[in-house]
Amino acid sequence: MDPSPTTDGAADAPERPGPPSPAIRNAVIAVLVAMVIANYVGGALFPSLVNDHPLVLILLNASNRHLALASGNLDPLGFYLGGFARLLAPDLFFFLLGRWYGDAAIVWMERKAPTYGELLRMLERWFHKARFPIVAIAPNNPVCLFAGAAGMSASAFWAANVLGTIGRLVLIRTFSTVFEDLLGTVRDFIGDYRWPLTALSIVLVVISIVSDRRGGRDGIGDLVNLEEGMAEAEAELESEATIDAVEASEAE
Repeated sequence: MDPSPTTDGAADAPERPGPPSPAIRNAVIAVLVAMVIANYVGGALFPSLVNDHPLVLILLNASNRHLALASGNLDPLGFYLGGFARLLAPDLFFFLLGRWYGDAAIVWMERKAPTYGELLRMLERWFHKARFPIVAIAPNNPVCLFAGAAGMSASAFWAANVLGTIGRLVLIRTFSTVFEDLLGTVRDFIGDYRWPLTALSIVLVVISIVSDRRGGRDGIGDLVNLEEGMAEAEAELESEATIDAVEASEAE
């Protein structure tokens, strides 16, 4: 793609080389698809896992809710190592997608995850001024992808990401300790009604998947068709660049 950036945050980004090979690209996609599936499974089976298999739960789906409730059933080593591994796992791969595809990756994320659109537009304005604190405070998938697209160095990215992930886990563990009486009551309720709650969770996850697909968002399908999606995003960027050039020419 054209190495010229479309965002201030990527102003110093290097030329985008694309994936080193189709095999490596497919391996990255396969890992991310596996993580999406793990998220679905963890969300669906949450009531059956939180008390009896809390470590399995957070390895499948390390949402804040799962981490907070599972914390009371885990020793510090299991909580921190399990939570750290699961939270950090997808970050490398989204960083790589950003590095490989540049601005097209940002457009692709905006189209496939509209709820992150406002976040990405904010990052476009502020990332080049405060990239380290932004990654440390919110090392989520869109931020990691944006960090790669903006040309953030791998060493700075990992330093901020690790620091932010550890901070998140410490805050959740502290919250869980302070409110253990309340969270323990919630876990007891879940344990008493685990099977009907598991059935309800499965239904809710299925409804969420169907709703996303009807809205044009499909976590697995979007990843499987990544190359096509990136090509469409690049075409959109080229079209916008052409329009801007014509308007600039007419204004002269």
